[in-house]
Amino acid sequence: MDRLSNFENNRFIGDKRTQEVYDLDDSEESESMRVLIDELVENETYICFSPDTLAEARNRGYRLRKFSS
Repeated sequence: MDRLSNFENNRFIGDKRTQEVYDLDDSEESESMRVLIDELVENETYICFSPDTLAEARNRGYRLRKFSS
């Protein structure tokens, strides 16, 4: 799957509201994933991590959530 244009340089994106992190490379492209990403961007409730790793996301208190379509 090609990464979404907003996050073409990021693998992990976090939801500040729920402190969950999504692995954009592990998810299959689906309409529900696009809806989630659009909502996060519109409400400015997303966070990207540097370095862009799951370890850094966990270090900041985020937990991995598998996205199911």
